[in-house]
Amino acid sequence: MKHAGSVTVVAVRGEIDLATAPHLSRSLDSVLTGSRIDALVVDLSGVTFLASVGLTVLVEISGRVTPFGTFAVVADGPATRRPLTITGLDRTITVFTDLDSAIDAVDS
Repeated sequence: MKHAGSVTVVAVRGEIDLATAPHLSRSLDSVLTGSRIDALVVDLSGVTFLASVGLTVLVEISGRVTPFGTFAVVADGPATRRPLTITGLDRTITVFTDLDSAIDAVDS
């Protein structure tokens, strides 16, 4: 986790599947617990596989952030962008192709 201005960025790498999604969920939960997050960007640039359970984690976290802040995802490759597009989640979760654009957009 790192901060860029008022934006909290969580970079994720590797595969997000049935075995690893609980760890991602716990990690994002710990970021949100005990502190107010104005903007959260989950950077999936280092993700090589994104299963439906990973999409579920993103939806759940988005639902926790958006009532009081901004949520965005960076997904720039077929392993991440394609599942978001196919499921239509790119219409409900703001998706960017690069981290700088995401930070610029949500840091307002």
